[in-house]
Amino acid sequence: MLVAYTVIDTLRGMIDDIRHGHVGVDILAVVALLSTLAVEEYWASWVVVLMVFSGSAIEAYAEDKAKNNLTALMEAAPQIAHVADLPGVGSGAHAASGSDDDARTMSRIDRVMAADAPEPDARTTGDAGADIAHAPYRTVPVDQVRLGDVLIVLPGETVPVDGELLSGSATLDLSNINGEPVPREVFAGARVMSGAVNGSATLTMRATELARDSQYQRIIELVSSAQESRATVVKTADLMAVPFTVISFVIACTAWIVSADPTRFAQVLVLATPCPLLIAAPVAYIAGTGRLAKAGIIIKTQEVLENLGRVSHVFFDKTGTLTVKKPQVVRVEIAGAESSDVVPPSAQGASASARSGRRPYTGLDADHILMYAGVVESYSVHILAKGIATGGTAVMDRLKERAANGETLAAEDEWLVDARSYPVVRGVTEDAGNGVSGEVNGHRIRVGRFAFVTATEDGTAAAQTAATPDAATPDATGRGAADAGGFRATVDAARRRQEAKASALAARKLTVAQMFGELAPDEMATYVAVDGELAARIVLKDVPRANAKESLDKLRGMGVERLTMLTGDKRASADIIASEVGINDVHAELFPEGKVQAIVDAKRENPKRQPWWDKLIARFVGESTTRSITMMVGDGVNDAPVLAAADIGMAITDGTSTAASESAQVVIMNDDIAAVPRAVAISRRTKRVMIQAVCLGLGLALVGMIAAAFNLIPVVIGALMQEAIDVVSILWALTALIDRD
Repeated sequence: MLVAYTVIDTLRGMIDDIRHGHVGVDILAVVALLSTLAVEEYWASWVVVLMVFSGSAIEAYAEDKAKNNLTALMEAAPQIAHVADLPGVGSGAHAASGSDDDARTMSRIDRVMAADAPEPDARTTGDAGADIAHAPYRTVPVDQVRLGDVLIVLPGETVPVDGELLSGSATLDLSNINGEPVPREVFAGARVMSGAVNGSATLTMRATELARDSQYQRIIELVSSAQESRATVVKTADLMAVPFTVISFVIACTAWIVSADPTRFAQVLVLATPCPLLIAAPVAYIAGTGRLAKAGIIIKTQEVLENLGRVSHVFFDKTGTLTVKKPQVVRVEIAGAESSDVVPPSAQGASASARSGRRPYTGLDADHILMYAGVVESYSVHILAKGIATGGTAVMDRLKERAANGETLAAEDEWLVDARSYPVVRGVTEDAGNGVSGEVNGHRIRVGRFAFVTATEDGTAAAQTAATPDAATPDATGRGAADAGGFRATVDAARRRQEAKASALAARKLTVAQMFGELAPDEMATYVAVDGELAARIVLKDVPRANAKESLDKLRGMGVERLTMLTGDKRASADIIASEVGINDVHAELFPEGKVQAIVDAKRENPKRQPWWDKLIARFVGESTTRSITMMVGDGVNDAPVLAAADIGMAITDGTSTAASESAQVVIMNDDIAAVPRAVAISRRTKRVMIQAVCLGLGLALVGMIAAAFNLIPVVIGALMQEAIDVVSILWALTALIDRD
């Protein structure tokens, strides 16, 4: 009865595999079982039955082990959310009143929480249920969170959905999202992503996405779909199981005919196992997908995992990919004096005071200028603002550290003694496209374009610029003296006005060059005025990522010699970055369509000849296993069409969803370019382990079948050996989980 059940169950499973597009070769097990019964080898029959059921158990164990990382992702998924249950607070109130009432909402929540919180009592045991009973929220399944709901996330809890932070600040552990090892501090208005773990203080946020559309759920869906897909090489392994079955029957029948002993037929078939092909191959690829996910690299299909190992040409975007995402401060030049590098310290520039004939600025030093400029720039959304704010914060931290070490500070810097203190800031305003101004610790600070910072409060040019032309120069309204009375300007007057504008612009450029010197091709600058006087020029530039050159060298070490930079930036700037990171092939000043064409042209320039056996495999699985693979690595919205054009698109992100990550087949979640060679290394190791497991299993099975054909292995021993071969092959495939890269 048990044998009959095993035969029927195996046949049912084989038919189900065929329906799902997998090759069903369990016919070997069925025939082996029936043949052992026919020759009255009952112990061998029992071993074959054991083999069938234990094989299923081993397969399930192997797949569970390979999916370990996905299981960890699933277990960390948020299940509940705490929705603020206050009148006028939530999705309905938000829809009616908009987002301008966030501060009032926070105030109400804080007041009610303070009122409802129980008094601390040393005798209490810290019952979480009691705390929740007193809290001003209700706990619901995460799927019931609506857009606009105000959510409360307790210390140590997982953020349930994507949203906007309403609390003043919060510390979040993003390791589940992007592998970032150090918790990140975010401030009011920042985006908080589902899957992040809250720090030691309760935070309040407003839901901006439903649970199904939130970041963490997207990551789980991507990893799940990748592990459920089947790579070309796995499909090929399925197909190879068919000729293996035919070879097994040929050996078994030949042994029976030559020996005239039907037992030989059973001896051979009990050793015929296609498990190295049917189980070991997909297990290795599932393990590789899990390893990538653990490293913060998400792939969308297993096909991508296979192709990653065959990459022959990698294209890199420049800004944000090879370089840091925002320009960084490289030096602060005092107006009319020697320029001094502040971040990082380097060689001093030549004196400009002699060139300009203007007395040097003698107010604040370079550190304080950068610090105060960084404070006002922290309120700006300009592309250079973040770099200046970061530089200013670095100076502030350095000065606070000096104060903590007991160094004597000037009276103006006494506030730095308290590590938690911040400058007094008032009246910050931004003139879009020109600059930002405000008062910091009593100093009027203006940061922006030269004309903006050298203008007086009423917007007219200051005398100190030495750029004011004669009476022909247009006034602040753009109107010249000839038409100041309101009469229509003549052609001559218009021409004179244009000439005057050009003269004023040339004079201003001359003045800037005299005061500060010329900028390098890859540098950009913003100017700072303190208390109405031009004080300094802050110079910024695109800085290569610290590990960019090392990462590219690793790719070359793996045999990926063709590395190309594609950028819309100017040629001079692109060449400087390329030389620093070690790229010789540079395509600059390109629009997105130009980048796409560069990739298409590269495919035509170096096509790889397809061998005959690959053409044969391609007919069955629909994909070549030897053709050259191009990969584009980028991070921006304008990279999306280029990522789609390459064979593999790889987006570098910080865990957030962007147009680039939507178009890419590989998404790096930890904003680290070192993940590029790591992804290639993991892919190659996965394929190498898979091939080793398959060859080891099939080799042992073939040797065993030939030995059995010569009556060297009894039926029972052969059945046990077949089980051992399966175990060895599958365990070898699981070594793809081991981190040896």
